Amino acid sequence: MTLKQGSSPSQDGVVESDRPIGLRNDPISVAVNLHPFQGEKAKEHFKTTDPGVDVTRLPVIGKFLARAMKDRKFQFLLIVPNQIIFWIVIAVGIFGVTDPGRNFGPAITWYLWFCLVFVMMVVVGRAWCSMCPFGGFGEWIQRKTFFKRTQKALGLGRKVPESWAGYGLVISVATFILLTFIEEYFNIAGPGAPIATSFMVIGIVTTALLSFLVFERRSFCRYICPLSSLIGSVGSMGMVSGFRTRDREVCMSCQTKDCMRGSEDGFGCPWYTWPGSADSNALCGLCSECYKSCPSDNIGLFVQAPLTSVIQPVKRRLDIGIAVAALFGLVFYQQYNALGWYGTIDDKLNSILHWPHYPDPVAYLGGIGLGALAVWALTMLVRAIAKPLAGSSSKSSWFTTIAYALIPITGADYFSRQLPKFFKHVTRVGSAIVHPLGMHPGIYNTRLLSDPSIVSVQLAVMGLGTAASLYAAYRISQRDLGPQSSRPRAVVTATLVMVFAISVLATIVYMPMHAAS
Repeated sequence: MTLKQGSSPSQDGVVESDRPIGLRNDPISVAVNLHPFQGEKAKEHFKTTDPGVDVTRLPVIGKFLARAMKDRKFQFLLIVPNQIIFWIVIAVGIFGVTDPGRNFGPAITWYLWFCLVFVMMVVVGRAWCSMCPFGGFGEWIQRKTFFKRTQKALGLGRKVPESWAGYGLVISVATFILLTFIEEYFNIAGPGAPIATSFMVIGIVTTALLSFLVFERRSFCRYICPLSSLIGSVGSMGMVSGFRTRDREVCMSCQTKDCMRGSEDGFGCPWYTWPGSADSNALCGLCSECYKSCPSDNIGLFVQAPLTSVIQPVKRRLDIGIAVAALFGLVFYQQYNALGWYGTIDDKLNSILHWPHYPDPVAYLGGIGLGALAVWALTMLVRAIAKPLAGSSSKSSWFTTIAYALIPITGADYFSRQLPKFFKHVTRVGSAIVHPLGMHPGIYNTRLLSDPSIVSVQLAVMGLGTAASLYAAYRISQRDLGPQSSRPRAVVTATLVMVFAISVLATIVYMPMHAAS
C-alpha cells in the first residue's frame, strides 16, 4: 500500500495506478488481477509461498475434513458455541454478581479467552475469524440464514469506499487502539465491573451488525474489526496457510471465478481473497466458501511451516508493516506504564491536561506514536548503513520488509502481557461457572504459578519470539535487502542488530514489572 497523489488505492490495500479504471471499483476483478501471472512466470512468483500439504488429501482425516467443509453447516457449527458463550457473557455481566472474579462474563473473557485467541493465532492464523461470534452474528443477519445458500442479502450491500479500502488493515489497527483506550480508561479488563465487559461486547456486536447491514460481505472483518490487524499480522506465523489453489493454471483459465462470485453451493469469498493469487494467510478467514463454490474441485486447505507467511511473501503489504509498528508501540506503552515510575509522570500529565485519570490521550497516542516512529527510524538507519543501489526499493518498502521481521517478537509481547492474568486467575473461571449454583469450590484464590515463575515464563516466551524474529530478519534481509544494497553483509548485520535490540528492550522490561497484569 503506497498512497501517493494520482494513485487509486485498491480493495487489497495496494495502489495500482495503472490498473484499468473499470477494475478499480470492482473488488472481485481487483483481487483476480492482482497477480496476472501465468505458466512458468506464475510458478516462479509463487514458488516460495505455495504450501505443499493439502490436509483434505491426507489419508484418514482428509476425507472427513473434505466432507465436513463441503457441508453448509460447517462454519455455523464452529460459530454457534462461541455465539452462545458471548450472549451468556453479556447476560451475566448485566444481571449476575458484581464481583468480576465470580462473574462468568469478565472471568472467561479476560482470564482465558484472550490467551486462547493468541495461541490460535500463532498455531493456525485466522482460526478465530472462522468461529468469531461477532462476524458470525452479523453475517447470519446479512444472509438471512444460519447456513443456507441465499441469493439476496439484507441491507444496503455497499462496497467499502476506495478511500477506506486503500488503507487495508490500518483502519483495523486504529479501531484496536481506540478499543484498547476505552478498555483501559474504564478498567474493563482489570477486570472491573462485569457490566462494563457486557457493554463492550454489545458495542462490538452492534458495530459489526451495522457494518454488515451497510457494506457487503465481511467488509467489517477485513477492514474494521479491532482484532483483524492483530490476527492478520501476528497470525502470519501460523502453520495453516488457508484455502489455496491446487493448480494455478486451472484458476487462471476459469471463466466463472465462482470462488469469488459465488455458486449454488457457496457464497463468493467474504474476504475478497482469491485463492489463485494468495501468497500468505493474512487475509484468509478460513470460512471454506471458496472450497464449496469451486466447480473444478481445485481448492484445498493447506498447511505450511511456521513463519512461512512472515518470511516468504515476495510482495509485502505496507498496511501490515504499519500495523506491526503501531501494535508494537501500543504493547510497549502498556509495558512501561506498568512500572512504578510511570505513575508519577502520568499524575503530572493528568494534572496539566485536567484529565481525570490514566490513560490520558496525549500520553497514550504519543507513546504509541513514538514506538512506531522508533521502528521507522531504525529501519531508515539500516537502509542508510546498507547504502542502497540505484533503483532499489523505496523507503516504505524497506520499512515494510524489516517490519515483517518484528512480527514474532510483537506477537510474543502481546501473549506475554496476557500471561499474568491467566496464571493468577484462570481458576476463577471454574469458580464463576458453579457460583450461580450455590457452589463455592476452594479454587477462587488458587494460582497456577507464583509471580517469579510467571516472569520466568514471560522471559521464555519473549526469548522464543526473539529467536523467531532474528531468524526471520536473517532470511528476509539476506534474500530481499542484500541484493538491493551495495553492502549486503552490512545490511544483514544491521537488520539483526536492530531486531535484537528491540527484542531485548521489550524483554527486559518484564523483569521490573514483576508479573503486573
